[in-house]
Amino acid sequence: MLGNQSGPGPLGATDPLKWRLDSGAPGVDIGRHVWHYVRDGDATGYEKLWGEDPRDVKKQQQSAEAKHALGLPLPVPEGLQDPNGNPWKAAKKGYEFYKRLQSPDGHWSGEYGGPLFLQGGLFIALYVTKTPIPEEWKIETARYLANMQRRGGDDDQGWGIHIEGRSTVFGTALNYVVLRLLGVDAEEPMMVRARATLHKLGGAKGIPSWGKFWLAVLNVHSWEGVNPIPAELWLLPEWVPFHPHRWWIHTRNVYIPMSYLNGTYFQAEEDDLILAIREEIYTESYDKIYWPSCRNNIAAVDLYSPHSKLANGLFAILNIYDGVAPSFIRNAALEKAYQLIVMEDENTEYQTVGPVSKAINMICRWLREGPDSEAFKQHVAHVRDFMWMSKDGMMACGTNGSQLWDAAFISQALVETNLASESENFDSAKHILEWLDETQIQYDPKWYKEAYRHSTKGAWPFSTKEQGYTVSDCTAEGLKSVMMLQTVPNMPQLVSNERIFQAIDLILTMQNPSGGFASYELIRGPALLELLNPAEVFGNIMIEYCYPECTTACVTALSIFKRKFPDYRPADIDRVSKAAINYIRKAQRTDGSWYGSWGVCFTYATMFAIESLSLEGETYENSAAVRKACDFLLSKQMEDGGWGESFKSCEKHVYVHNLKSQVVNTSWAVLTLLQAKYPDPEPVRRGCKLIMSRQQHDGSWEQESIEGVFNHAVAISYWNFKHSWTIWALGKAAKKFGSDWDA
Repeated sequence: MLGNQSGPGPLGATDPLKWRLDSGAPGVDIGRHVWHYVRDGDATGYEKLWGEDPRDVKKQQQSAEAKHALGLPLPVPEGLQDPNGNPWKAAKKGYEFYKRLQSPDGHWSGEYGGPLFLQGGLFIALYVTKTPIPEEWKIETARYLANMQRRGGDDDQGWGIHIEGRSTVFGTALNYVVLRLLGVDAEEPMMVRARATLHKLGGAKGIPSWGKFWLAVLNVHSWEGVNPIPAELWLLPEWVPFHPHRWWIHTRNVYIPMSYLNGTYFQAEEDDLILAIREEIYTESYDKIYWPSCRNNIAAVDLYSPHSKLANGLFAILNIYDGVAPSFIRNAALEKAYQLIVMEDENTEYQTVGPVSKAINMICRWLREGPDSEAFKQHVAHVRDFMWMSKDGMMACGTNGSQLWDAAFISQALVETNLASESENFDSAKHILEWLDETQIQYDPKWYKEAYRHSTKGAWPFSTKEQGYTVSDCTAEGLKSVMMLQTVPNMPQLVSNERIFQAIDLILTMQNPSGGFASYELIRGPALLELLNPAEVFGNIMIEYCYPECTTACVTALSIFKRKFPDYRPADIDRVSKAAINYIRKAQRTDGSWYGSWGVCFTYATMFAIESLSLEGETYENSAAVRKACDFLLSKQMEDGGWGESFKSCEKHVYVHNLKSQVVNTSWAVLTLLQAKYPDPEPVRRGCKLIMSRQQHDGSWEQESIEGVFNHAVAISYWNFKHSWTIWALGKAAKKFGSDWDA
């Protein structure tokens, strides 16, 4: 259980009325969102982490999207009417509210938080590089961690790996350290509780390997207690089955800079705070710890993916090699790793693929090129892209946002429900299209083949064009959104046929032999590589995998495209689509469901899978697979008419009910039944009534349980889902069954 949400933290609280959100402008910083704070008096002393304020947002009134993020009330428009059980009116009211949060450039900004190990890396990187941290960041990060602190038993008053998880050594040790680096006293009551929990769990000796790495960098853990991360792997021939270019993109981009710092044995300079932390986070004196015993010592509460015997054997060999590694080989390997770090920075405008690799790359560039180098300055300028202010304080996000993902779903919702054709919504829909137009990536990365990247020409990213990674389902959902919006009467045709063809060409390159689609690129390595997974807290991180969600997005995009452009590569599209549908069928579980790897969980993936099968004309009436899926969902409908699935489903791989129904899960189930043409409207009506009962007077929905997941074990928030999916479900149900449900 969480503690005192939205209260003050150990360092106090800032004035929420003084925060300003810069969420981009047409043609400038497309989709980028950064926070500023209006200080009293002379404002010339802003630290470099704040970056520039080119649009002078600090001089402007606080925007509606900023107020909403901070939990501040928005004025309720006059004449707002109660939908009175009418799903069409509820959908319209929902969008009337939601479009008030639309950013000036057309997208929706939002929180992408939830994981609680991300701020550890970012703040350790800032500390060891001696980068001044703004007081407002210190205050609000400490407040966020205070609000996210668990209030369970003696062994559960720390932090988990994510905001809904019980206390772990990974979450508790890292966040305890962050708070100390921010200036929180060790005897602050919340710190006493957290330290007691950490010691109850065995202390920081049992922190998982990523935690050991960060503590070693900070110099509160010895490199002797960390299994080696050899950069020499990059010197192997590329045909070797376990060559790192075959690893999943996030894994390889984390371990490249890890290998550089591990290979140089870099550690922060000792100071009084570091010496104090050493004596606080362990259950024995720091000087008496036998570090080699810590290498494979992982606390039971943290362990999700235990090391295989093969991995432990390899670690034993690498520990011997690390002591005798020839300097000329080590130096060549470090040089190769550093080249890859530079390429990743330049390919992504110093964002990298995520905040963990970003923080480590930042230290590497500082260590190699110095604090005055342009590379380090660019890293500092882009830290703020990962920080988000909320009513609970400042958090670190899983990427620089989920901008494209959120824009795509509301786009399709508007078109499918006909809300986009309503005159009062036309300008809003047009702004989304303008943003999608600007966000498509029309070139390959600067370091394309050299950095082992998949093509990006024609892609849409998960977040922003600047970050610049191809994601299969984001490209597909972005393309679907463009094609659908450009069918709205009087909508400008901003994205040319040539660019649409580029997106199709790219999607066609991303299918795997199984027929399925993975996330960022093709599966490059054998499944046996998972036996070498060194990160004990994540599942399935060594290679890419195919996913029903990604496969559905791609095959539905191909279907919509084929109807509009029947003469463009028809044989290729038919071949790829047929194989994708076969993959979807094979991925169905015996209970009728599909497992979701990016959302919670069976409700999420089953919605996508049924969308795929519906393209083949499969419905509840004529398809055994669709009937099984609907029967599965109906067996999970709760007494109040809604659906509520717990994140625990992702961990356990079986359906686990939430304590209460959730509007997002309910929306997914409603859309599944509608797509399946389930003959009885009553379950859909009950679900919609639940969604409407949770709608607030201003048209919004409140945040409920966490909606997203990655690597089976980490929950992540999709802050905009509570609006986009509810609007979509209500509008589509009204379109199918009419609006007068009480008649």
